Amino acid sequence: MAPRSLYTQSMAGKPEAVYELGMELDVDERAVVAHKLLASVHGEASDGDQVDVDAAWKDEIRRRIDEVERGEVQLVSGEESQARVRALLTELHQ
Repeated sequence: MAPRSLYTQSMAGKPEAVYELGMELDVDERAVVAHKLLASVHGEASDGDQVDVDAAWKDEIRRRIDEVERGEVQLVSGEESQARVRALLTELHQ
């Protein structure tokens, strides 16, 4: 029996059919489709939004650098930071 087209499937079957078709794509193509679908749900950020985000990150980076230069924070190695995160995640999953 030939598969039904997306047009003739019930509304409940459409998501599964789209998923199955999507799984025929390679990983890069699936990533593009996934991004477009999520953007359609959550709304794509405008250029103005990105400018605001970039400015906020610049302010945050400057604040963190200032804290380091004033000696207000204790720096740890990347390995130590990762170990702490792993320990916290392990604790949360218990």
